[in-house]
Amino acid sequence: MEFINYLTEMFEKTFIRDDRYKLFLEGFKNTLVIAVFATLLGVIIGLIVAVVKVWYKQYPKNVLLKILNFIAEIYTTIIRGTPVVVQLMLSYFVIFAASDKAVLVGIIAFSFNSGAYVSEIIRAGINAVDKGQTEAGRSLGLSQSRTMISIVLPQAFKNILPALGNEFIAILKETSVIGYLGVVDLTKAGEMVRSRTADAFFCLIFVAAVYLVLVLGLSALFKKMEKRMSKSDRG
Repeated sequence: MEFINYLTEMFEKTFIRDDRYKLFLEGFKNTLVIAVFATLLGVIIGLIVAVVKVWYKQYPKNVLLKILNFIAEIYTTIIRGTPVVVQLMLSYFVIFAASDKAVLVGIIAFSFNSGAYVSEIIRAGINAVDKGQTEAGRSLGLSQSRTMISIVLPQAFKNILPALGNEFIAILKETSVIGYLGVVDLTKAGEMVRSRTADAFFCLIFVAAVYLVLVLGLSALFKKMEKRMSKSDRG
């Protein structure tokens, strides 16, 4: 009975009093917005970097590709070698110091962080596609870029879908550090409410449960997509 009374009291303090549920709704929205857009931009950045590296390996004497590959190597080395929190604060307090749009800066910072890891995932996926596919495309008169877009990348993305799904889930959880910029995400909302209720257990358990439900839901979604693609391949 005492535990039920405790839950009832904490539910009222955490969600009802002073409309504190609105903080969680705002935090939930910001978490999803940052995670979705950072993932999309990260895939675009990673795709560009991966294609540059693959093409440079095929044409090492091309000067433009050599320069682009050098930039890509520096980018991936720096991003993968430094903590995402440091990258986030550098972006907000140094690179975009004149901007007060913390959510936008967070999206940019997370997308560049994700792009460095996604580039290696996509590069591995491209290299896993049989070279005969590229040769067949070129023999049919397709350009190098058209062969990559129409033949190689569709096959590569089927192979790397589970890894891309894991990357999206990782970004979703990494957004919890956006609170360093003053953005009210899900974790920050829980921390703000905890400071007002003086009870960490209920708030933090609720935040953890929301993240867990999101991750489980996304995992199930990506597994379903993977099975559907496998069925289409067999068909």
